[in-house]
Amino acid sequence: MSKRHPRKAAPTPGAARPTVTVCRGCCCGTTSKVPRLDHAAQLAALQSSLAGVAMVRRVDCLDACEQANVIVVQPSSEGREAGGRPVWLGLVNDPDAAADITAWVEAGGPGLAEPPDILDLYAFQPSRRVRQELEH
Repeated sequence: MSKRHPRKAAPTPGAARPTVTVCRGCCCGTTSKVPRLDHAAQLAALQSSLAGVAMVRRVDCLDACEQANVIVVQPSSEGREAGGRPVWLGLVNDPDAAADITAWVEAGGPGLAEPPDILDLYAFQPSRRVRQELEH
C-alpha cells in the first residue's frame, strides 16, 4: 500500500507572490496599434525573467485601449498587507520597460519596493469599473 500525500492547493493569484497581468487583446499586443514592438518577445521576456518570482498572466482585454500596451502589477499578500495596491502601467511600448518592471517585481513589487522612477511615466489610473473587474 502506498502512502497518499495530500495535494497542495494551488496558490491564489496574487496571494503568495505578485501577479503581472499583461493585456494582449483587441488593441494591446497588436502591430496595428503598436507597430514597433515585438509583443510576443515582451510577454516572453516577462514570463522568463519572472518565473518563480511572480505569476505572469496574459488576458484578452483590460478595457484601457487608449493606453495600449497595458500591464498591471498586483501586490503579493505581504505587499497588500503593507499597503500595496495594483499599479496600472500604460503605453508600455519600449522594450526596456519589461526590464524595469522585472527589477521592481523582483525587489518585492507594490507595497514592498519602490518602483524605478521611470515607471512613473507609465502609471495611470483606469476607471473604477475596470479596476474592480480585474480585482475580482
